[in-house]
Amino acid sequence: MIEIAIGTRKSKLAMWQTNTVAGMLEAEGMSTRISSMETIGDKVLDTSIAKIGSKGVFTEELEAQLASGETDIAVHSAKDMQSRLPEGFELIAFTDREKVNDVLVSDDPTINIGDSSRKLRIGTSSVRRVALLNHFYPHVETVEMRGNLQTRIRKMREGDCDALMLAYAGVKRMEYEDLIVKIFSEEEFIPPVGQGCIGIEAATTLDPEKRKKIRKCLNNAESEACLLAERAYLKQLEGGCSIPAFGLAKLDGDTLTLKVGLASLDGSKILQKVVTGTVAEAETMGKEAGDYILDNGGREMLAEIRRQQK
Repeated sequence: MIEIAIGTRKSKLAMWQTNTVAGMLEAEGMSTRISSMETIGDKVLDTSIAKIGSKGVFTEELEAQLASGETDIAVHSAKDMQSRLPEGFELIAFTDREKVNDVLVSDDPTINIGDSSRKLRIGTSSVRRVALLNHFYPHVETVEMRGNLQTRIRKMREGDCDALMLAYAGVKRMEYEDLIVKIFSEEEFIPPVGQGCIGIEAATTLDPEKRKKIRKCLNNAESEACLLAERAYLKQLEGGCSIPAFGLAKLDGDTLTLKVGLASLDGSKILQKVVTGTVAEAETMGKEAGDYILDNGGREMLAEIRRQQK
């Protein structure tokens, strides 16, 4: 029997994702062994992700295990993956995708984010969410909120904020759906690249037979086409989770549609572009969309964003 050694972060959500992946592998006759750890992004909670200074804040330590052969694959939230992986690593599979929307979570069901007469403090660690909240709901105050989902909910209940803005996927997987007070439209709050999807990373030195079996078991072709387009866009911007970029691809029959954008940190400017093509053109579409954003004000916007984040 083939054994697959799996690396993961220790948070409850990461473990949920990893156990789901392990279950899929075991259903196909493979055995699994899980190795969990805390990454720098898990340990440093008093500094914004943009200022930690590492592109792989949630991945570096897991990649060290992959490189050494201690693990065969690492399980990630696809949205946490940097757009350009270090040499010697690749994403070999993308799982079925959960609903991609952002949601507002609170113990107070009367919260109405559209009510500008009521002061509302929303906790988030995402520069994209802050920018879009500033744009669509400028009366709202945002509060920097790092940590796993359970930690953020505890902080909210201790009074740090009135509500949290989170990904629907994580809220559902951790069974907090009863706290959702609003589901944001994906037309306005376009999600970050990869939201709702689990990405499987491996070293390029992984045994080819193992790679083939893992990919056959875990990869969803529709998710892969969408993620290839989205990630190619982010790669063109040389971005990760520290810039307020967003991108969502959808497949309808043979037609792939990619909607992308970039916001200024204060939300005053938003650039957007929609491109369509075929599955075979996914990465080309992402590059084309990225070039359009860069050539139409995005290059200057990114320079200003990075200046402000220093």
